[in-house]
Amino acid sequence: MRKFLWIASALLILASCNQQTEKTGYVNNTKVVSDFNEMKVAQEKWTKKNNEVRTELEEKAKQFQIEVQGYQTIMKSMTKANREKKEQELMTKQQELQREQQAKMQEIQQGSQTEIDSIINKVKDFIKDYGKKNGYTYIYGDTEVSNILYGKEELDLTEEIVKALNGTDSVSESKE
Repeated sequence: MRKFLWIASALLILASCNQQTEKTGYVNNTKVVSDFNEMKVAQEKWTKKNNEVRTELEEKAKQFQIEVQGYQTIMKSMTKANREKKEQELMTKQQELQREQQAKMQEIQQGSQTEIDSIINKVKDFIKDYGKKNGYTYIYGDTEVSNILYGKEELDLTEEIVKALNGTDSVSESKE
């Protein structure tokens, strides 16, 4: 009986030694994406483009207002038919300006969203490859909704991933 217990204990110890431990980590997704240099460049680019378009549209709106004010100063001296014709022209111009504004803002929004989505996919793919290369079973993502309520600090890979993404640190052996 004693020999049986000893053998069972030895087998149990061997089995537990042979079990592979799972390596896990987590990243703050928002921080990784926002600290990624490529994201910063994209945000600057689209902010600049947005400001340029707004400036252009504001200038057109000022020109339109000048035209409206010019009309208002001479409208009393115009015939009713000419007033109606000019008012129709001004309304048409105003609608064109509004359509142009909507189209350009939509173009900027779609362009920036497409680029941001591409960057987010690039980050996801990078983290996936990083996990494979460094032997991780799981790398969890923490987002604004805080799906990770607690994690040991040594399992936080956020800064390591940001450095690797930005090329400031080679993808080195990760934390064990």
